[in-house]
Amino acid sequence: MAVPRFWREIPNRYNLIGTKCGNCNTVFFPPRSVCPKCRRMGKLEPYKLRGRGKIVSYCTVHVPADGFEDAVPYVLAIVELEEGPRITAQITDCNPDSVKIGDEVEVTFRQIREESQDGLIYYGYKFKPVSNPPSEG
Repeated sequence: MAVPRFWREIPNRYNLIGTKCGNCNTVFFPPRSVCPKCRRMGKLEPYKLRGRGKIVSYCTVHVPADGFEDAVPYVLAIVELEEGPRITAQITDCNPDSVKIGDEVEVTFRQIREESQDGLIYYGYKFKPVSNPPSEG
């Protein structure tokens, strides 16, 4: 099996898969084996998150970690998903100066880094501003 196909066939590589407690209905990300809210074991089931939420806090990074020098400035944010979990992620596809608390965002899967010797590309989740908010009605 080719390497790109191998990575695509792992469901949680290109989806936000958390868990939902069958006892208290709380949703968690990343997945858990014990519910931190009601302390139940064995009642947690995989749960695919929609990947939409709002920015609750953020910062703009001007001095990057090793390997991210070409990306500065970039925004790291805490995103509260519609289902409840909060995720720390990079905000992409926007001007860093335009990001603000309360902005609606949606998940997107992008290249995180590449190992130059092997040419292996690592992908992960980031968030981008919602371009067309759902209409009410």
